[in-house]
Amino acid sequence: MSSVLDPRVFKTAWFSKAARKARIRDGALLQAAREAMRGQADDLGGGVFKRRLNDNQHRSIVLAKGGRFWVFAFLYAKKDRANIDPDELTAFRRLAQGYANMSPSELARAVDAGDLLELSDDH
Repeated sequence: MSSVLDPRVFKTAWFSKAARKARIRDGALLQAAREAMRGQADDLGGGVFKRRLNDNQHRSIVLAKGGRFWVFAFLYAKKDRANIDPDELTAFRRLAQGYANMSPSELARAVDAGDLLELSDDH
């Protein structure tokens, strides 16, 4: 079942800085999010997905909230590490659950505070 509205896509403030250093633009993130929405990402369970970026040089951890919004939360270079460890995966699953429990007003507050930055085709 799909929504009339496209899911919203965000990046955390930390992810934004890491992506800037890696020279990954918002347009590439939006494309990666759309591909993840079509199942072209590794589903790690519990609302946590791993998506390759930047010509397969980097990996991103993307958290999904019931198809309503996606959050780019973590970025790492493939050359620096093979994967996240089990403790990190557990923490990301908890974080995904926290996002799943966010009300629209809590989401708006996170955006207003600069904790989450919304991506759009207009950027």
